[in-house]
Amino acid sequence: MTSGISRRARVLAAAVGTGVLVPLVAAATPASAAPPAVSCTSAKAGLATKLKKDITAALATRKGTVAVGLYDRSTNTTCTLRASSAYDSASVVKVTVLATLLWDAKKSNRYLTDRENTLAKAMITKSDNAATSTLWKQLGMTKIKNFLAAAGMTQTKPGTDGYWGLTQITVTDEQKLLKLLTAKNAVLSDNSRAYIVKLMGQVVSSQRWGTPYGVPSGVTVAVKNGWLQRSSNGWRVHSVGAFKGGGHDYVMTVLTHGNSTMNYGIATIQAVAKVIHKDLAAS
Repeated sequence: MTSGISRRARVLAAAVGTGVLVPLVAAATPASAAPPAVSCTSAKAGLATKLKKDITAALATRKGTVAVGLYDRSTNTTCTLRASSAYDSASVVKVTVLATLLWDAKKSNRYLTDRENTLAKAMITKSDNAATSTLWKQLGMTKIKNFLAAAGMTQTKPGTDGYWGLTQITVTDEQKLLKLLTAKNAVLSDNSRAYIVKLMGQVVSSQRWGTPYGVPSGVTVAVKNGWLQRSSNGWRVHSVGAFKGGGHDYVMTVLTHGNSTMNYGIATIQAVAKVIHKDLAAS
């Protein structure tokens, strides 16, 4: 009798043990459970390892969902995190709007009008929304989509019904655009590239946060930021930048959402930017 009970108890204990263990193991193994890791490659010995370690450490205590892209031509260095995750663009899309405007003007073999120049300058340097809406409407969805196709920005989905700030962007595509702005290519003319980079270099001081944070002296900065609060995923805070000097020529994208405040998102971006500038300067 006692042996029968103990055998039942042993079977029950084993079943419970299995039942408890299996869910624990299963919960730890799905790909979605562990956050994606920063991935870096470089032609410069030791640089990829250093960047991966430092970017990971910079994000270790930060809340929200962060995507990162880095490309340095000088050392053939690339870092990515959540490269294909989609984010509401907010004002970062304004660089795409200007690139589309210039691309389309070149196809028609014309210069921008004085009105277009004024709108473009306000859109980039002050992040003027009304100017952006005017240019977005002028261009229309067909031209915007055609530019995205020409630029190979296949992951970017333009916002509908005039909501350009809800365009879906990814690190992959933003990095593609920044690369087009900073090296000779068949999509944008040299004059167009220089014009966009010049305006991104003239952004008002109150909007020069984000990717330029911690940039070494003597390195030129071109930046465009975006920020938007929505009822789900809190604040979207983004920064794209191009940097040249000190033996480096690099572009950086940091996209974030799920921030409690705009300043929290800025601090997250700047934590990443700081270590990237530092590691590249030391390489």
